[in-house]
Amino acid sequence: MRSNTAVQLGMDANSGADHHVQPLSPAAEERRYPAANLVEERKDYFIEREGMRFAGTHLIVDLWDASRLDDIEAIEAAFREAVTAAGATLLHIHLHHFTPNHGVSGVAVLAESHISIHTWPENGFAAFDVFMCGAADPHRAVEVLRQAFSPGRVEVQEYRRGRME
Repeated sequence: MRSNTAVQLGMDANSGADHHVQPLSPAAEERRYPAANLVEERKDYFIEREGMRFAGTHLIVDLWDASRLDDIEAIEAAFREAVTAAGATLLHIHLHHFTPNHGVSGVAVLAESHISIHTWPENGFAAFDVFMCGAADPHRAVEVLRQAFSPGRVEVQEYRRGRME
């Protein structure tokens, strides 16, 4: 079974600016992440797809002509929804607002890796990294980001990290 590391470390789900997810019951965990249990048995969390074995999928996502890129609450909500859609496990979110352009930089730290953001609201541009290993599907996170920020254009590049040749 997968576990919520934040809870194992004794972190409070309601503490300060950093946010954590409450753990699921073992039965709910099994229903929500059935493929993760197969990966757990192998213990290395590597992915096997199209005859290739690799550590994880890293998506570089550029949103152009996007909205709400200075709205830290909207960004946090999008992170949370993207994590859920991808079937990942949220450990921690940290977002920082910059001045004078009101851009936002931040990261959602996941048991499966991370989602990061850097925004330039004055240019309608946001740069995301979505890197996930195991049974999580980072492509599902991209669809959430598309809906959350209504970009005019989306560019996605995929990299398979840690390829075993």
